[in-house]
Amino acid sequence: MDQLVINGPAKLSGSVKVSSAKNACLPILAGVLLNPKLTHLKNLPDLRDIRTMCQLLEMLGVKITKNDNITTFDASNLTSTEATYELVKTMRASIFVLGPLMARKSNAKVSLPGGCAIGARPIDLHLTNLEKMGATITLEEGYVKAEGKMTGAHFALAFPSVGATENLVMAAVLADGKTVIENCALEPEIGDLANFLNKMGARIEGIGTKTLTIEGVMESELCELEYEAIGDRIEASTYVMAALATKSSLKVEGFNPEHIQFITDQLITMGAKIEKGADYLMISPSELKGTRVDTAPYPGFPTDAQAQIMALSCLIDGNSLISENIFENRFMHVPELKRLGARITVKGNSSFIEGGFKLTGAPVMATDLRASAALIIAALAAKGTTTIRRVYHLDRGYADLDNKLRSIGVDVTRENPEQDK
Repeated sequence: MDQLVINGPAKLSGSVKVSSAKNACLPILAGVLLNPKLTHLKNLPDLRDIRTMCQLLEMLGVKITKNDNITTFDASNLTSTEATYELVKTMRASIFVLGPLMARKSNAKVSLPGGCAIGARPIDLHLTNLEKMGATITLEEGYVKAEGKMTGAHFALAFPSVGATENLVMAAVLADGKTVIENCALEPEIGDLANFLNKMGARIEGIGTKTLTIEGVMESELCELEYEAIGDRIEASTYVMAALATKSSLKVEGFNPEHIQFITDQLITMGAKIEKGADYLMISPSELKGTRVDTAPYPGFPTDAQAQIMALSCLIDGNSLISENIFENRFMHVPELKRLGARITVKGNSSFIEGGFKLTGAPVMATDLRASAALIIAALAAKGTTTIRRVYHLDRGYADLDNKLRSIGVDVTRENPEQDK
């Protein structure tokens, strides 16, 4: 089991390019199942979840080949509609295959998904609305079993769930008639999926709004395509906050800065010096003050950046209050930050942070993907050596992280204590 060893404090410099967004690539990979023609995806990030999703596609009969930075998918002959527990137990995104399989094959058997233990994250919105589109669904022995031909429907989501929005849009692509989905989530990854599907031949309108209209098409109307997902806004946010935590100059590039506008606006009100370009942000050394953060669905402050701004808040003068309104169990990084010297008090869904105290390196343990990122930020600013264990969480969402950190001046090594014995 790998661990990262970081010697701090670090001073970052130069530039770092973010990878394609994991949260965009995973539903796009599921969307491959809709297309009987070839799909060519550029620059898929080398992440554990991406590899697992590709294995799942192969299990379903998709043939995958890779040539340099282009991965080609041939889903012309699907041989299975079952996503087994053994493969999908570690990855919540496995549920994304449900919609496309129902659209393409009118039946699916998908194991209830796993992933980070940050909250319940129920899939009832996926299932109840698939039923409105004609699916008959049963839950048996840990599996979702669905069958029935997809038919257009008009409904509103009870909550603007990202995953449900994406799954239902894919189910509607090959449905008979028109589907109208109201109260959709607005995250950029949803627009990226819709753009991908439209390039494939789907007919989706209302991209970027809370109401999506999908006119079902025939499978024969879909076409071969090449596509590259958007840059990872959460990875970009992590590097931005790492630069601010270490009072460094750093260029973060390869993404659309508009996708983290709410985050940068919040950081600027805290005193951050940030210059925005077409596909980059330039961070300069800044003196920051405490803040109040309330996580909310996009375009609000993302829950996926909550842990990172908490780590940053530990390092700046003044007090901060961070409230988590999306997931009920997303403060698992707090005890680990406190091991480094952070002063944090949790009450309910809020954390009170006393900032400005020096952090000192110590052994810590990653508990989930974004908690891991918070520990990286804290370790960069801490004096001494920090060993971060269970970095397989990081490997689920940050491609080539240790090499990227080294390229911008961080003294970091990856170790495997078991292999090194």
